[in-house]
Amino acid sequence: MNRPHSSIARIAWPVLVVCLAGSMFALHTIDNSRGPEATLQDVLYLPSSKVLKRLSLGYSGLLADIYWTRAVQYFGSRHIRHATHYDTLYPLLDIATDLDPHIIVAYEFGSIFLSQDPPEGAGQPDKAVALIEKGIRENPTYWRLYFSLGFVHYVDRHDPAAAEKAFLKGSEIPGALPWMKVMAARMAEHSNNPTTALALWQTIYQTTADKDVRYTAELHLRSVKADIDITRLKREVQAYRNQTGSLPASWADLLRARLLPGIPVDPTGQPYKLYPEGSVNVADPSSFRYLGEWQGNEERLF
Repeated sequence: MNRPHSSIARIAWPVLVVCLAGSMFALHTIDNSRGPEATLQDVLYLPSSKVLKRLSLGYSGLLADIYWTRAVQYFGSRHIRHATHYDTLYPLLDIATDLDPHIIVAYEFGSIFLSQDPPEGAGQPDKAVALIEKGIRENPTYWRLYFSLGFVHYVDRHDPAAAEKAFLKGSEIPGALPWMKVMAARMAEHSNNPTTALALWQTIYQTTADKDVRYTAELHLRSVKADIDITRLKREVQAYRNQTGSLPASWADLLRARLLPGIPVDPTGQPYKLYPEGSVNVADPSSFRYLGEWQGNEERLF
């Protein structure tokens, strides 16, 4: 009795595969002919997720994977060119997650692509929040999306109060790891604390398999570590001045005063520079793209 349906399915599936393959080939050909300045309408060859769902013959998840791949390709190509605009990134991610509301990778990594400042990302943290909140609505038991939400609120939107709420709500979901409550507490106690940023980026670095996200996390980790070091070294310089009445001429002066255990080096292994007026900096600022984001916070960090 089910033979007609089976026959239809056997016919429809190869047709769908051929159509999808043809669409991807056509998209690739069109992209190559358009160049890097393709418009939103050019890239979104089928602009409506509702239309796409109807055309997918029940295989909307497959189309979602294609759109997610397209978003990654779009982001990667512009990232390589150090682009300052990623106007099509959010629409691609929005369509992918409309087609498959449970495509977690698009929420987690797509939000990082959106939230980072150019050229590392689109510089659209509010859209990143909108994407993650969409993911939470569709996947309310997946606690890691609350971590992503808190991360964007704290690091990119500089809103520790919103980050605290995200971490706390995520910590209440069954299966959430205990450090989610710790992060919520840190948001409440240490607004704009670089050690919290360090912990967030370290988690991203350790848990992601995406090389672009991992690279971005590494850049941030390097800069935040240097910021923490510089703040601490400035305190030691001030302590030396309080003891001697003068500023140190070199790190050797602080070593003799037993304020340092050795010549301080930055995360790349180069000695920090000590200037005559008492300021401290890395030897090569070009290696620390985000240096200074957390400096100026003089509360005790350790």
